[in-house]
Amino acid sequence: MTHAVSQLRAARLARSAKPFVARGSHSERCPGCRVVFSHCLCALRPTVQTTAGVCLIMFDIEPLKPTNTGWLIADVVPDTFAFGWARTEVDPALLVLLADPQWQPYVVFPGEFVDPARVVTTLVNYNQATQLAAGPAGKRPLFVLLDATWPEARKMFRKSPYLNHLPVLSLQSEQLSRYRLRRSKRDDHFCTSEVAALCLDLAGETHAAQTLEAYLDVFTNHYLSAKRLVPADLDDAAHQRLRALDVAG
Repeated sequence: MTHAVSQLRAARLARSAKPFVARGSHSERCPGCRVVFSHCLCALRPTVQTTAGVCLIMFDIEPLKPTNTGWLIADVVPDTFAFGWARTEVDPALLVLLADPQWQPYVVFPGEFVDPARVVTTLVNYNQATQLAAGPAGKRPLFVLLDATWPEARKMFRKSPYLNHLPVLSLQSEQLSRYRLRRSKRDDHFCTSEVAALCLDLAGETHAAQTLEAYLDVFTNHYLSAKRLVPADLDDAAHQRLRALDVAG
């Protein structure tokens, strides 16, 4: 399966002067899930049809990291787009996407760092009765996520003028991050797939949000089990939840 993040990864690898080797990586990884072959989870990959879309703007080597969770979003949400970020230039295809009349883009970023006039905490014309979200003239929500470490994301936000005209969605969640592969110094900083799940839930895409959350847990369990050289428990709570959501979908 080839999606936007895997395509971006391939393009980034093609530009590399030397092979990318993940820190602590000693075994060959499955190209479909980035986990070592003994713990591959490609057979568990879910896909959920959604009205909302996700646009990932990824910092430099982010798509190369096996712990990157933007990949999980692209696995689950069919309308996921991915672009590399550069300070001095912008991919023309990204500008075309942001101007596409079918989409209402929202830059997802903490409101405390943004001009209050740009900040929104709910979606424009959110229709709770139908559990769909639409912007002006029935536009579909497009969540623009800056996929990077927190210092990198702040830099990207400041130095991406083509995003300045877009509303900034500031998530209001008391949930603490459960991501265990790369930790922020603050528990209220979410990994990229957690942010996407919160956005999908806000858009009324409850099943997609829950599936993405469960898929992150399964991915984390497989990744850490491989690191610890123990078999993945295919019947633990995370796997059971993912299977139940797949049946429900």
